[in-house]
Amino acid sequence: MFRSSLAALLLASVSANAWAGAPAASAAAATGLIAHRAVYDLELKDASDRSGIAGMYGRMVYEFDGSYCQGFTTNFRFVTQIDTGDSVRVSDQQTKTFENLKDGKFTFDTKSFTDDQLDKEVNGAAQDQPDGVKVDLKQPASRELQLAESRFPTEHMLDVIQNAKDGKRFFEARVFDGSDDGDKALATTTIVGKQQTPVAEEADAGNAGAFSKTAFWPVTIAYFNENAKSDSLPVYRMSFKLYENGITRDLTMDYGDFVLTGKLAKLELLERKAEVCK
Repeated sequence: MFRSSLAALLLASVSANAWAGAPAASAAAATGLIAHRAVYDLELKDASDRSGIAGMYGRMVYEFDGSYCQGFTTNFRFVTQIDTGDSVRVSDQQTKTFENLKDGKFTFDTKSFTDDQLDKEVNGAAQDQPDGVKVDLKQPASRELQLAESRFPTEHMLDVIQNAKDGKRFFEARVFDGSDDGDKALATTTIVGKQQTPVAEEADAGNAGAFSKTAFWPVTIAYFNENAKSDSLPVYRMSFKLYENGITRDLTMDYGDFVLTGKLAKLELLERKAEVCK
């Protein structure tokens, strides 16, 4: 499903650990992220016969708040109505994450519902360590895992923005965001296009409010199973237009058998209190 890294993605230098040991740089970059709530209208762009999907639409709400000192919180809800031709069902994914960049900590909690019935819950915590990432998983089963060194979602978003500003068009990173069963990281490749300015033909550009005429980067992130062969297809691919402050719009979410688009319908900026890190 959609990953919190828009959320993330929504959001690395050349390697996944390029910023390790550089908290000052991370702090400076993190102050540029803006607290906001974004609402996206979702529509089915394409679906293969194998998908079994005749129609699909929905709405996504993404709320990002916090600071480098206090940590960043993401609340994310992804609701779709799916028509298979024989029946219609409503899928509802609700995710909350907290990421402390200073201490290298990340917590996640995702509940997935079908027609208001809870199908699955995944929650736990992850901690950066010298030899990788330790995951303390609570749901769907209690266990501890040791994963290879990985970026957390806000770290990865900061990496994407920094690479875009530096003119680095392609880079790879391993990312852990607690998605799926919360028990693995995914390898990612990111492609960043040249910075552009919105044009009148872009349907959702005007809904970006104060940023409607602000320059953005076109970004595509592909997610692969960690041990996938070099010529393997991604398990998921997402394209979007990214502003320097972390806001995204004009989403395309490619799940392989079907593709969704997400147009920014509403953007609300959230008030953030000034603070001094101690």
